[in-house]
Amino acid sequence: MDIQITKVFSTVALFLITALMEILGCYFPYLILNQQKSQWLWIPTVLALAVFVWLLTLHPAASGRIYAAYGGVYIFSALLWLRFVDRVYLSPWDILGGSVVLLGAAIIILQPQGLVR
Repeated sequence: MDIQITKVFSTVALFLITALMEILGCYFPYLILNQQKSQWLWIPTVLALAVFVWLLTLHPAASGRIYAAYGGVYIFSALLWLRFVDRVYLSPWDILGGSVVLLGAAIIILQPQGLVR
């Protein structure tokens, strides 16, 4: 099994940055529409979503495997956002669920015909 550590880290980093842009692209409209924040937040919304779409083009391939692995990282990132931005304490179920999806993403990424070969 030939795993390239730098490729694993770069793949996970790309997934995390992509997830952050997707979350920001959804969070800013939430602030505008539900919290009556400034309409100027539409500008960073558009920028975040444009960067998110661009980042998707940098992923190793447009396939179900990539999106499944990214989905696990996205769920984990959303839980981190909930904890550190929204300041909501995570339940043991949140932590267990986040760990399970992150483990699932790692299995998909590291499988013999996975994303880092």
